[in-house]
Amino acid sequence: MTRMLSLAAALFLALPAAAQPAADQPIPTPAAAAAQDTPQAPTASDTTVAPRTQLVAIETSLGTITVALEVERAPVTAANFLRYATEKRFDGAEFYRAMRLDWGEQPNGLIQGGAQGYPDRVLPPIAHEPTDQTGIEHTRGTLSMAMLEPGSATGDWSILLSDMPGLDADPDNPDPARRAGYAAFGHVVDGMDVVEAIWNAPLDPDRGEGWMKGQMLAQPVKMTAVRPVESPENPAD
Repeated sequence: MTRMLSLAAALFLALPAAAQPAADQPIPTPAAAAAQDTPQAPTASDTTVAPRTQLVAIETSLGTITVALEVERAPVTAANFLRYATEKRFDGAEFYRAMRLDWGEQPNGLIQGGAQGYPDRVLPPIAHEPTDQTGIEHTRGTLSMAMLEPGSATGDWSILLSDMPGLDADPDNPDPARRAGYAAFGHVVDGMDVVEAIWNAPLDPDRGEGWMKGQMLAQPVKMTAVRPVESPENPAD
């Protein structure tokens, strides 16, 4: 239970920052060739190549969520998630929490799930990859690791329903936890309607500890299968 508390704790500590939506960050696309009298093909200096990602399908009892893992920008965290997926450690696991923030544009909050309820499936903790190094911001649809402190993340993670820049690394913050922020490692590319359906599922008012009481789903949503999606661009390992 304590592992999943930390992500929400950071949100409440960072409310002023999280209340302000971050600017949208478009996916890089090839730049247009420089304007010339005679059109020419773009050169290497004219083109921005999108970082490599790996698609993963999260099949749930409410539908499928397809995510793109940042295997290039967050290699440690993405590889950890892929290991859980390929070893079927997420199969039968659950989305068990929906945090609903009542301020700002709605929906505002996150859903959380993973292997926490199955201790025999949990792998050793991984190194922390802060957002100021990866360049992956906590925006709507972002996947972010749950942890107690940097270097303690294992197999639990959240999907954001809204922009939450307060979860990004803040190198100048005097609080060590805020300096490190949380590790964002992917984003939803299809199935945000399923994410919202999980977020809107009934809550149990008596479940949860402390200020998290009432954030637990009355009926956790099962992950029936979590697998890499094979494609010519993203072959599964």
